[in-house]
Amino acid sequence: MEKGRAFETIVGVFVLAVAIFFFDYVYKRSGWQGADGYELIARFDKADGLSEGVDVKISGVKVGKIISVSVEPESFFAVVKFYVSKNLKLPKDSSASVASDGLFGGKYLSLTPGGETEFLKENDEIENTSGPINLESLIGKFVFSNDKNKESGKK
Repeated sequence: MEKGRAFETIVGVFVLAVAIFFFDYVYKRSGWQGADGYELIARFDKADGLSEGVDVKISGVKVGKIISVSVEPESFFAVVKFYVSKNLKLPKDSSASVASDGLFGGKYLSLTPGGETEFLKENDEIENTSGPINLESLIGKFVFSNDKNKESGKK
């Protein structure tokens, strides 16, 4: 009976070690930085496509993740809370915009560093923001503006 328990114990320890290795690997590969980053806020009139876990990028390089997206009850602005890597010092006049990974790609939060010498700190707000470009409305404007030009005899 003792040999059976010893074997079960060894197998249990092995399974536990594999599970710990797996979770450590997934944690490191996920890019979640938690305590290694600092939290910032940005308000948008539209935040289409942004949700928790979406990437934050500078020049196309991932530097953080979105923590939450909510609506501010007083102003009805979308409030986006996100973190960026702590070794990244963003100037106070930096801007944030909702960008797309291509025509049919997902959205991400794009940051453009400013030129000020003062830097954003934990829980500061990025005030220069712009929402996503609505491709459908642009196409609609183009199509209908061409129809009006044809009706009036313009080319």
